[in-house]
Amino acid sequence: MAFKSLSQPRVRLADEVYAQILQAIQNGAITSEDRIVQEKLAEEFGISRTPVREALFRMEQEGILAVAQRGGFKIRKIGPDEITELYEARCSIEGFAARLLAQRNDKALNMRLREIIADAEDLKNETVKAYFNANLTVHRAIVEASENRFLLEFFDNLWNRGSSFTLFSTIESTDLSKSLGDHMALIDAIESGNDTFAAEKMIAHISDGHRLQVQSGRV
Repeated sequence: MAFKSLSQPRVRLADEVYAQILQAIQNGAITSEDRIVQEKLAEEFGISRTPVREALFRMEQEGILAVAQRGGFKIRKIGPDEITELYEARCSIEGFAARLLAQRNDKALNMRLREIIADAEDLKNETVKAYFNANLTVHRAIVEASENRFLLEFFDNLWNRGSSFTLFSTIESTDLSKSLGDHMALIDAIESGNDTFAAEKMIAHISDGHRLQVQSGRV
């Protein structure tokens, strides 16, 4: 079977459209009330509809957008059951990563993780995106440090679905600083060398994030 050749410039253009739409969602330029229309976007970008369509379909597949009743797309709403499932999946992935790190209890690695946390939490601005990126940086560093490539792959798949930022942004009405500040305690637990304690500490930390969602009144 012969495959058709790909147009690399067009592929890159679709990626750029994807990035700009995602940024517009993250900074609030596109809200859950807006209808995202392919033709209108193509006109605003000054390009054909094909790369726009590719970007929108990709965002639908990743759980960022859903087809709107009147045509086009809207930011996909996440229900309570899906929120619970997302946090449960995180507990499984990140809890086990913490367990592996406690079993190794590598002093130099633990110190490096503390440096990553300090750098990530030194926010230059206090926006939803800044808090989201800080949390992502810290938690991904912990999973990556476990040196289990499949745990990291599962982590990336979960956080990169797009629903993660949409979910995180719903707690904008609460004190977002509560999402940070307990990360050093995770390293303390890892440094105890008690793998069960480290896993339980991570699970409790993630569960606190779930409770923050509930307290936001959006769940």
